[in-house]
Amino acid sequence: MELQHLRCFLAVAETLHFGEAAHRLDMLPSALGRNIRLLEEALGTRLFTRSTRRVALTENGILLREEARKLLAHADAIMLQFRQNPRRAQPLLRVGTIDSAAIGLLPGLLQLFRQRYPEVEIQLYEDKTVHLLPKLKSGRLDLVFIRPPSQLDPQFERLFLCHEPGILALPLSHPFADRDAVEIRELEGMPMILPERRSRPHSHDLTMNLFHHAGVKVTVSQMADEKQTIINLVAAGIGLAIVPAWSSRFQVAGVKFVQLTGPEATGMPLEAVWMHEAQDEIRDTMLTLLKEHPELYG
Repeated sequence: MELQHLRCFLAVAETLHFGEAAHRLDMLPSALGRNIRLLEEALGTRLFTRSTRRVALTENGILLREEARKLLAHADAIMLQFRQNPRRAQPLLRVGTIDSAAIGLLPGLLQLFRQRYPEVEIQLYEDKTVHLLPKLKSGRLDLVFIRPPSQLDPQFERLFLCHEPGILALPLSHPFADRDAVEIRELEGMPMILPERRSRPHSHDLTMNLFHHAGVKVTVSQMADEKQTIINLVAAGIGLAIVPAWSSRFQVAGVKFVQLTGPEATGMPLEAVWMHEAQDEIRDTMLTLLKEHPELYG
């Protein structure tokens, strides 16, 4: 049994609605359901009764609800105690980041931060937005760099950094490989590789919106989630892909990145997000550094 399982259970127990609980935790309903199943298997009992109309706690679920509240409150108190312990040998900042920010923003930011504050230990965790936000809310992270969801929990504070434009990844054997730029409308009918919207909504919508604004239809040849996988599929000739500009730093053999022209697109937002009421001087120092150096992400 893990604390994350209990957090998922408690969210459902308090809302009696899997969709609302998933929204509260900023995670996919499927991931929430998986955590509940793992908890029920670990305890060897059903915690909820479910029908098409309602969700209800079983007797064991009612018993666990109070115990889960106590356990999570105690765990959070322990974490806060050690996090704020002035006797800790080295100051600590735990940063979560999506892959694009890890490639494009973090190297320059961390280099500058370490030059000014060499005594601070920085722990990095790379994951998708849908997984980073629950960790931030539970206190396991202090600051995250994410693509913000359409609705962000009011417990979070946010700092908009930039809209990252998309670029076209294509195999070197493609007729457009000798060009520096391609118009979106020229991609009509060509096979495109897209990420699944449920896991990467901003990356998925970037391609769809660009084609929509150009008045042409998207021809999807393959779906894949990870950017490295998508670019490797491009190298294999499976199709073309519109990816965030920082993805060009992957430098995969057999792939060329070219600029996109045509109808302007907003791009994909990148934001720094933290807990509104959490006091953290180290985190605030990094945020100040970001505000002072917009060239890191501009």
